[in-house]
Amino acid sequence: MIRKIIHIDEEKCNGCGLCASACHEGAIDIVDGKAKLVRENFCDGLGDCLPGCPTGAITFEEREAPAYDEAAVKESQRQKAQEESHMNHMHEGGGCPGSKMMQFKREEAEAPAVQPSATARPSNQLNQWPCQIKLVPIQAPFFDGAKLLIAADCTAYAYANMHEDFMRGKITLIGCPKLDEGDYTEKLTAIIAQNNIQSVTIVRMEVPCCGGLQMAAQNALQASGKFLPWQVVTISRDGRILD
Repeated sequence: MIRKIIHIDEEKCNGCGLCASACHEGAIDIVDGKAKLVRENFCDGLGDCLPGCPTGAITFEEREAPAYDEAAVKESQRQKAQEESHMNHMHEGGGCPGSKMMQFKREEAEAPAVQPSATARPSNQLNQWPCQIKLVPIQAPFFDGAKLLIAADCTAYAYANMHEDFMRGKITLIGCPKLDEGDYTEKLTAIIAQNNIQSVTIVRMEVPCCGGLQMAAQNALQASGKFLPWQVVTISRDGRILD
């Protein structure tokens, strides 16, 4: 049948993944660093993916395409929700030893009054386990009164003093919107809404794909209904703080 459906210009696409996150039907995947319409029968033609595209790579077209299959979309969403529920049960119930919840007691919660010498060995400031957004439980004792750090995976490698400058005294959640499947918004919303979070710091890279992490965190703050102090810090690819 001839119908309206989205078209993705791969030359314009930068692989940020925002369209895939915005498509609740799951019609879009990131394949080899580019967004692709991989399930044409999942595309409803409404264009939720258009507004978030930073490069204007997505447009509408009318062409021969399979009809929108609402039943298949709902079944896919049901299966995905079931899988996520199972994974959360595994993580929270101790099914996976590597995801067992732990909280670490650090002697100092704030930055030291005297800066360590250049030869001093840096100290680990990770205050809990797990730290991946996908693995961390929605509710945990370490969230009570927490200052939350939501950081892109690459920031810890690009910025040399990540532990001292950003992680100290905070609960750290990390993720990569380009490599992880799905959107973080729903889970981050639940974490902020259901726990006594004091503040949120978002640390991202300057690359466009990190916009997905920032957007998810900001949307979660808004959706949580809470008014918390928050800030965004951007790290350059050569390890400088840009803002």
